[in-house]
Amino acid sequence: MKIVNACALLSFLIMAAVSAPTLAQSRLEMRDIQSAQFSGNRIGILPQRKVTVYLPPHYSDRLRRFPVVYFLNTYGEDHTAPFANHDAKALLDDAIAKGQVADVIVVTADFLTPLGTTWYVNSSVTGNWQDFMIKELVPYIDANYRTMPTAASRAVVGDRMGGHGAIRFGMQYPDVFGVVYAMHPVGTGNGVQPGYTRGNWQTIYAAKTLEDLKTDIYSPIFLSIYQAFLPNPNKPPLYADLPVTLIEGKPALDPAITARLQNSFSLDHLIPIYAANMKRLRALKIDWGRNDTLYDHIYSNQAFVHKLDEYDIPYEAEEYHGGWGDKTWGPDGRFATDLVPFLNKNLLFP
Repeated sequence: MKIVNACALLSFLIMAAVSAPTLAQSRLEMRDIQSAQFSGNRIGILPQRKVTVYLPPHYSDRLRRFPVVYFLNTYGEDHTAPFANHDAKALLDDAIAKGQVADVIVVTADFLTPLGTTWYVNSSVTGNWQDFMIKELVPYIDANYRTMPTAASRAVVGDRMGGHGAIRFGMQYPDVFGVVYAMHPVGTGNGVQPGYTRGNWQTIYAAKTLEDLKTDIYSPIFLSIYQAFLPNPNKPPLYADLPVTLIEGKPALDPAITARLQNSFSLDHLIPIYAANMKRLRALKIDWGRNDTLYDHIYSNQAFVHKLDEYDIPYEAEEYHGGWGDKTWGPDGRFATDLVPFLNKNLLFP
């Protein structure tokens, strides 16, 4: 009798295990997009762009559609970085499980160049990154995933250089992105130290390849800016008009080229042009760390939001206790504690 009961119990447990519902789980998908936007680039950008897509736990419910968040990375990070380096999947899973945000799709793409970043704009030297985002990436995601394909359900957010890109996309495309969050953005305006003094001009003018610039921090960063905003495909090997020339070995500023750079790169110069667009956004937030060792970032972000005030553009802004990207990730980082609730509050969910 005991043997029969034991067998019956074992059969019951097996059947229960087989019939038990599987808990919904998120997953990451890797995709390649064959782009038409890089045929004329001068620096070896491949037309095949890689994309990582976070699909939330309940994406398996085929009757549901989901908002989409496009995350733009900082300098030197590719599409895998939020997940491989910062465990963004676990942070999103935890936030969804706790009800801090509803299920949302998150997309990251490879915007890397040999100098670290594209600045998310069209360039005759680095390629048409802005067009890749608007004309190819967003339509591809909407065509291949169950998205809610409206600006109200689509956000663009970014970290540092990616924060610059997020603001720029929000300025220019409020019909595509209704929600914008820029985490510690750079390039929002003038700093305290003039930008042309950052790079090593002797190194820049001596460079025979882009690799030759990577002997200090600022030279490759600032040349990436010049390739994006002062591109010149007929000026190898750096392929940019430079705002400084060397006269007897000393740097001399070119005012006309500097004005071109300021008018295209500095986001505060774009506020008067795109103020009406920015007022159409559902939500805009900017934050920055008050302990950033490069005070220019703090100063320019403070000035940027004051200029938003001048044009009566709604926004949220926060200066928090932190430095250069040191409070972004982890369970207590701002991605989890500030960005996620902001998205939940302002995106349109089904």
